[in-house]
Amino acid sequence: MERYIGTYQTFQTVSRKEAAGLIGADNLVGDRYQIDCTIEDGVQKAWLVNRFNQRIGYFEPAYSRQLSILKAQGMELVALLSFVAFTDHPEPGFYWGDMAVIAFDPTYRDAMEAFIERLSKEMGKGKRPRVNLDAKAVDQIIQSQGAWLPHDTSPYPAKEKGTALVKTRRSATDRLVEESRKGNKGCYLLSWAFLLALVAGIIFGLKACGIF
Repeated sequence: MERYIGTYQTFQTVSRKEAAGLIGADNLVGDRYQIDCTIEDGVQKAWLVNRFNQRIGYFEPAYSRQLSILKAQGMELVALLSFVAFTDHPEPGFYWGDMAVIAFDPTYRDAMEAFIERLSKEMGKGKRPRVNLDAKAVDQIIQSQGAWLPHDTSPYPAKEKGTALVKTRRSATDRLVEESRKGNKGCYLLSWAFLLALVAGIIFGLKACGIF
């Protein structure tokens, strides 16, 4: 069994309901997801499940099959949200996204968990650390107990007409919401104050334009 496998992989959403959740605060860049490998109507489908136990999308069948095999071999599977995108064709358009997917030998769980946590923080800042690592890099993760991170990054997809990356980092509001979930009451109040101020600003702008 391999010690570590990492890659970036795109995923699809089932409907507009799941897509709407992707752009909200329940799915932040850098968030960690479980991978639920299933077979539906004879087709392999690896679902991405967020921390609120919601299915937000799935990988295409061929890659889902690869993940199912890795899981059967005893490897642990983790996904981290890299970005959310929107493509306007075919109409009415659709949301999709990209995940950093990591499979690792549970023998090295402590080092890998620390490494994944550091990756998550970097991705929340809008970075895409390289996760397709060679044996020497994996040695560095294990020897440093997860403190090592690669210096080089993986590029975002090339820009295409009709496609836009709508979520590539955690915003100030995202960070406030996340801190409030951790029990930081000050950040909770700040997040609400920020949102109320935003709404008040929109109403003021509408009034100024004679719309409201």
